[in-house]
Amino acid sequence: MSEIKAILWDVGGVLLTNGWDHCERDELFRQFQLDRQAFEERHAEANDPWEKGLISADEYLNKTVFYEPRNFTQQDFLDAMKGQSQLLAHSAIRILAQLAASDSVQMAALNNEARELNDYRIERFRLRDYIPCFLSSCYVGLRKPDPKIFRLALDVLQRRPEEVIFIDDRESNASAASAVGMCGIHYQGPEALSSELTRLGVQPATR
Repeated sequence: MSEIKAILWDVGGVLLTNGWDHCERDELFRQFQLDRQAFEERHAEANDPWEKGLISADEYLNKTVFYEPRNFTQQDFLDAMKGQSQLLAHSAIRILAQLAASDSVQMAALNNEARELNDYRIERFRLRDYIPCFLSSCYVGLRKPDPKIFRLALDVLQRRPEEVIFIDDRESNASAASAVGMCGIHYQGPEALSSELTRLGVQPATR
């Protein structure tokens, strides 16, 4: 088994709640009294370019919400979107912090997120304290599970696939990382993750 030199972390579903998934959207549908079907039909087309950084939040919201007059502003809606982000109840952030303190492996984030939400979440939850490199979809123009985003991460980190762990709450994304030779871990809570890291020879600091 190769020595692990780097860990790539998903953010939503591993460290934090998801940025803009079904649960978050449901809450805002109720808050702003939006028609779910009308929104979801437009979201399906607009989300991919937004998460790839090809359009702004204003353009995304114009396509999905403000295609007709509303009694609230884009800023009202965007602020409410940001407000949905919380520390995940079963977060791996303690493991992340321990590994960052040990300085034993290279750390990076590899997540699908639109720029406005991603930037907010990095700042709000002080993720830069633990992760020095963010290979987010909005910065690199690629989204998981596209194999090109994993190969890009290997190029940026200058690591061989077998030296890299990728952690994601979606099994399909973990499998996509495994398909390019990484060790893909399907996140199922901090206890299971800690056990799997130990099995792979990665020992978080206990201080």
